[in-house]
Amino acid sequence: MPYSPSATAPWTDALSQRQATHLGIIAKIETAQAFHRLPEILLAAIGRQPLGVMVARGDLAMEVGPERLTEVQEEILWLADAAHLPVVWATQVLESLAKRGMISRPELTDAAMGERAECVMLNKGPYIGQAVHTLDDILTRMQGHQRKKFALMRALHWS
Repeated sequence: MPYSPSATAPWTDALSQRQATHLGIIAKIETAQAFHRLPEILLAAIGRQPLGVMVARGDLAMEVGPERLTEVQEEILWLADAAHLPVVWATQVLESLAKRGMISRPELTDAAMGERAECVMLNKGPYIGQAVHTLDDILTRMQGHQRKKFALMRALHWS
């Protein structure tokens, strides 16, 4: 997806010309410029057809800096939620598991944070089946604790 609101028109127009307005567009937010212009981009594209937002965290971290990434991805999640748009949580989720068959503790927490999005994207690798199973297990467990940005405060299970 382009970084300027006016650049969304060719995408929506092309789909309209092909009578394919039922197909969705994903606004892939991967640069600081796209992040800063996200409200304008969404306003230009929203309502023309189904729309979603992808948080491309790898490229975004390079642009805004790793220290600021958590804040930026949070703001993207909040803005998409306010606009009632689905979010794709992308980039390196369970990557060491998918590629090497081993998981790290930080990846577990990162995968759990994917509960805040409607979709979590995994990268390919020889252990992708195990990564999908693990992600499903993590997200299923997290559904009892969190829905998007809201903690549910359910009864704890100590066993």
